[in-house]
Amino acid sequence: MLEDWLAPKAAALEARGLTRRLHARAADADLIDLAGNDYLGLARDPRVVAAAADAVRTWGTGATASRLVTGTTELHEQLESALAAYAGQESALVFSSGYLANLGVVTALGGPGTLLVSDEHVHASLVDACRLARSRVEIVPHNDVDAVEKVLAERNEPHAVVMTESVFSVLSDEAPLPELAAITKSHNAVLLVDEAHGLGVTGNGHGSVHAAGLAGLEHVVVTMTLSKSLASQGGVVLGPSLLREHLVNRARPFIYDTGLNPAACAAALAALQILQAEPDRPAAIHAAAAQLATACAVPQPRGAVVSAPMPGPREAVHAAEACLAAGVRVGSFRPPSVPDGISRLRLTAHAGLTTADLDRACTVITAAIAEAS
Repeated sequence: MLEDWLAPKAAALEARGLTRRLHARAADADLIDLAGNDYLGLARDPRVVAAAADAVRTWGTGATASRLVTGTTELHEQLESALAAYAGQESALVFSSGYLANLGVVTALGGPGTLLVSDEHVHASLVDACRLARSRVEIVPHNDVDAVEKVLAERNEPHAVVMTESVFSVLSDEAPLPELAAITKSHNAVLLVDEAHGLGVTGNGHGSVHAAGLAGLEHVVVTMTLSKSLASQGGVVLGPSLLREHLVNRARPFIYDTGLNPAACAAALAALQILQAEPDRPAAIHAAAAQLATACAVPQPRGAVVSAPMPGPREAVHAAEACLAAGVRVGSFRPPSVPDGISRLRLTAHAGLTTADLDRACTVITAAIAEAS
């Protein structure tokens, strides 16, 4: 049965050059890594590793249960307090992934009486959250403030949530947050900002919401992941304490999921403390991104991701393979992961890159793009 069902689907993907395959990496691979999301270069920092190891020795390898049973440790509360303070928010609630944080907050705020307004470029986690929320959903053109205002003005629902990303994951451009915050406030709506690619990168590390002076506003809610700049695992929703209480009681991905493991909490907390103690790290990300963008002949991104368009999916894969063979690991974006259907090389700048690393990477990438194109 599965052969007849799935084999034609696999063949169709292969014919279009869109098949995805897993590639295991070695722990000691001698490569320049521009594919991962370790923006601050802290995933192997001895201080972060030691914090995670100490947490395992103290708390064990898992949270043991959901957060509402025995899955909340002192580490969870310390991390939530530190994240809220750093982001300028009243409270924070940690989930076991950034994906679940988005699912949790959207479904908990959604329902028949809530309109969800989604930028067409938002992450898959927000797309899936809309599908599960039992709300009417309006998808608006990318960064189109006028379209958002029109939808809000014409709605019949008493509540509305406008969803965007601070820095978008594919094009690495920024949302017009001040304008969106003003519009949502005037229309009695909530602005939900996913800062997955902003934390540790924009606003001197504090994120774009903080940089725009919107942190702590009653109608602005923020989600973040702990798996990029904070070199760990997990996600968090930040906002008013009343929202946190609502999520504890209504967010199914929080209530019914095992809590984030203590080692991940400790690692994220250690990474956040390093970011605070070494505030020059975000600037190093932007400097590296600028050099990579020049090599790819694309504009400098607002975030850490440099997105280089390719003629098609096969060319993107070929260029990524050529880079890997030359000692540089890069990512590739292909449909349906790209919002505009254009395949791209995905290069991730991070604070740990040396001058030699960047020079070598730029040479390799430039040659690979030219060959594949």
